[in-house]
Amino acid sequence: MSKVKKQNDKNATKGQIRIIAGQFRGRKLPVLMADGLRPTTDRVKETVFNWLMPYIQDAHCLDCFAGSGSLGFEAMSRGASTVTLIELNKLAVQQLKANKALLKADKTQVIQQNALDFLQNNQQRFSLVFIDPPFRKNLAQQTAQLLNEKSLTDDALIYVEMETDNNTQVMPSHWQLLKEKVAGQVVYRLYQNQNNAN
Repeated sequence: MSKVKKQNDKNATKGQIRIIAGQFRGRKLPVLMADGLRPTTDRVKETVFNWLMPYIQDAHCLDCFAGSGSLGFEAMSRGASTVTLIELNKLAVQQLKANKALLKADKTQVIQQNALDFLQNNQQRFSLVFIDPPFRKNLAQQTAQLLNEKSLTDDALIYVEMETDNNTQVMPSHWQLLKEKVAGQVVYRLYQNQNNAN
């Protein structure tokens, strides 16, 4: 019995994320620290939201691999109109829902589902999307292609984070690369959908 408990504790412990700016600035939220869940670091998050500053107010935001909710809750804090958090891990979803209640973030929706399945059936269009999938699974390219089919506004912004040693996953040809930066083993990029230019 004790061995099982130790294993569970090892694979799913509690950590914290901090909301950097906006309505919930300085709030610390408990998060699940399980295998495959990597909260975006404060340093990377600060850079990303500096990039997004002119666009985030009233955005309809989708976080495809929400994990800790670090990006989605930050977007809500900074003025996004709606935030949809997609996460497959059941325990992570429970924590996301608890943090949504803690913040009284009524315009945030938490959905327990595989991101690829969600995008195949989605009917809503989003103006800001975060793609920060588990590493080593080549999910960024698959997600981008599905997202591109019917889930983006014409000038949507798409943030993509992937490992530096597997950063050749191909994004749709009409996504314009606006920003790119490397931090350790992570490369992160901001694209804009240029569908209205076709």
